[in-house]
Amino acid sequence: MAHSVKLAKSDHSWALAKALLPYLWPKGEPRLRAQFVFAAVCLVAAKVATVIVPIYYARAVNVLSARNAVLLVPVALIIAYAGLRILSALFEALRDALFAATQQRAARVVGRETFEHLHALSLRFHLDRQTGSLSRLILRGTTGIQTVLRLATFNVLPTLLQLLLTVGILWHLFNWRYALVTLLAVAGYMAFTFAFTAWRLKFRRRMNETDNTAQTHAIDSLLNYETVKYFGNEAHESRRFDGSLAAYEHAAVRSQVTLNMLNLGQATIIAVGLGVIMLMAARGVAAGKLDVGQFVLVNTYLIQLYQPLNFLGFVYREFKQALVDMEQMFALLRRPQEIEDRPGARVLAAQGAPLALEFADVHFGYDAAREILHGVSFRVAPGRKVALVGPTGSGKSTISRLLFRFYDVTSGAVRVDGSDVRELTQASLRAAIGVVPQDTVLFNDSIRYNIGYGRPGASDAEIEQAARLAQIHDFVVRLPEGYATRVGERGLKLSGGEKQRVAIARTILKNPRLLILDEATSALDSATEQEIGIALRLAARDRTTLVIAHRLSTVTDADEILVLREGVIVERGTHAMLLAHGGVYAEMWAAQSEAAAHGADLHMA
Repeated sequence: MAHSVKLAKSDHSWALAKALLPYLWPKGEPRLRAQFVFAAVCLVAAKVATVIVPIYYARAVNVLSARNAVLLVPVALIIAYAGLRILSALFEALRDALFAATQQRAARVVGRETFEHLHALSLRFHLDRQTGSLSRLILRGTTGIQTVLRLATFNVLPTLLQLLLTVGILWHLFNWRYALVTLLAVAGYMAFTFAFTAWRLKFRRRMNETDNTAQTHAIDSLLNYETVKYFGNEAHESRRFDGSLAAYEHAAVRSQVTLNMLNLGQATIIAVGLGVIMLMAARGVAAGKLDVGQFVLVNTYLIQLYQPLNFLGFVYREFKQALVDMEQMFALLRRPQEIEDRPGARVLAAQGAPLALEFADVHFGYDAAREILHGVSFRVAPGRKVALVGPTGSGKSTISRLLFRFYDVTSGAVRVDGSDVRELTQASLRAAIGVVPQDTVLFNDSIRYNIGYGRPGASDAEIEQAARLAQIHDFVVRLPEGYATRVGERGLKLSGGEKQRVAIARTILKNPRLLILDEATSALDSATEQEIGIALRLAARDRTTLVIAHRLSTVTDADEILVLREGVIVERGTHAMLLAHGGVYAEMWAAQSEAAAHGADLHMA
């Protein structure tokens, strides 16, 4: 069912519309295809019934206008008239009901593809993203898809079909002049509508831009609620948000005013066309060439055609506006993935023995003009523990990002289990690696959900066992709602230590073959760090472990310590070896020890 939406670089509206066509005839969905065919049959039947109705109405008028109308009530004609109107309404209702499944499925599939594509895009994209804008983009885009499919397939086509049938009947029953005037009126109406709508689309685009800005400001401010309070900047945030709303207000007013102008122009064109046709019919009646029923018939056809034409103007406006709403979402779908699996990439087993890890002469920079890592080489044997230490900005966290393939190395290689990570599928590589980050971000859901996120589908018993190993089970069961306790936005209802224990439990449940502890305790106080350290050692047991740390006291038990400075490993060895060496590591140890002792003295004072 899933279709990849591929477009040319041009954002032309019809290219967007064309990209939606496969969703009307979805592969592997015979039921939806059958419903679409039946909906099309109902569409034609409804319009045929609609254009026949005026004929029976005109015949009834002729009978009633005759001298013996009192004696000859056209019961059969009136019943036929009513029956045709009912059939028309019935077929239209069936058409819409049958098409609902196709419409909703298309919106669902494209929305899912966009969501999946967002997760497939690189970390570089997500570091620059604006979450508020993205959420509004997807919402407006999926709504736009529903609008385009519904209106284009079951409003534009029926109206065109009705127009052709009406023109044909007028030509057949009257003459070509009536058909010509009708066509000219419709052509003028459509030309005016298309041109005017294309001109006013810029106001809709401006509305979208200002709406994105307003939503981004609102979400950004609310996510940083505490920072706003720290600096007492509520008034500043309000002014900033109000400025965005004011820009939206201005664009919305201009959009509404131009919409009213469009409606006035459309009504004028239709009224002029209707007036000309009625004058022609009135002259025919006066000359004895037409009867009263035919005069009524012409009027009825034009009034009947006016309604869908008026709606066609609305459809075109909504159609174009929906395409505008879809532009950004389709542009997002066209955005290429920076990191992609190579053809024939190998699948790395998620479970099994500890993995070997190797960085071989790795060079990397987020920007081509500024290299971060300069020929980094080291190896972690299966089941061993290696620590990376160094000052902020030395490149420690960059190493974990390269291992996860958030980025690819500029040169050199990162190897896991003897294979270059570029030769492995990203999904299997990440499934085999667990990470406990410095800044643990939890979902606004229950503690059970957040721990279970490590392995979706895990049983409650497995989740609770992971919590015990992470030394958080006792804390959780003391809570009024236990494991059902919600942690709040980004886990803000939990303390730093509690969030870290949840992160550790989540990683234990995942049971990775390679574990990364990325500054996992740097944001905690010394007492909490020691408590967490026990849980971390349990998590690292029988696994290959890479520890990225700022506090040297957390890595003294490592099999090897790598000292990183400005993207280069300047020292390596055990804790004892590095202290005896008296180099960079020894200086860092002495400085941290002195700072810790000074902090303890201040605490005692």
